[in-house]
Amino acid sequence: MATQSVHREPRRRIRLDDHLPVDHRLNTVYRIGAGLMGAFLVVFGIFGIVNHIGFFDTGGNTVVGLNTNGTLSILSICVGVLLLVGMVIGGNFASTLNMTLGILFLLSGFLNLSLLETDYNFLAFKIQNVLFSFVVGILLMVFGMYGRVGSTLPHDNPYWRARHPDAADPEKR
Repeated sequence: MATQSVHREPRRRIRLDDHLPVDHRLNTVYRIGAGLMGAFLVVFGIFGIVNHIGFFDTGGNTVVGLNTNGTLSILSICVGVLLLVGMVIGGNFASTLNMTLGILFLLSGFLNLSLLETDYNFLAFKIQNVLFSFVVGILLMVFGMYGRVGSTLPHDNPYWRARHPDAADPEKR
């Protein structure tokens, strides 16, 4: 016969998106981070399209110091527009979007690092593209995590209060 532990009090789930006010100062960091990265990616993609580079061309066409082709240009524009939309919406959406895209940029860097100098490198990545992907991924993750994670969050931070509800109530009094 299996035994189960009985919890006397219901589990409390942390809903981080309900605790951050819309005009919180962290919102500016999420928006600026998404906007800067998005604007750069859109400009990079537009320059790649304007140069009439082939869609799957793996030649040495460079734009702003990075190797590109038509596919990478279109992909850069799409991701850049998504980041600009995150900037406009702001708040937790921008924070979560920055973290998610940051992780995807890091994974893309590792994947394309393994595909360098192979026939499967259809995005025409070179080592400078891989390094750019790593840097952008880390920056987006930092922008997205700013004020959400850390061991020294201030006690008035909504994320700290959500994680420590018992300690947060006496401080309000």
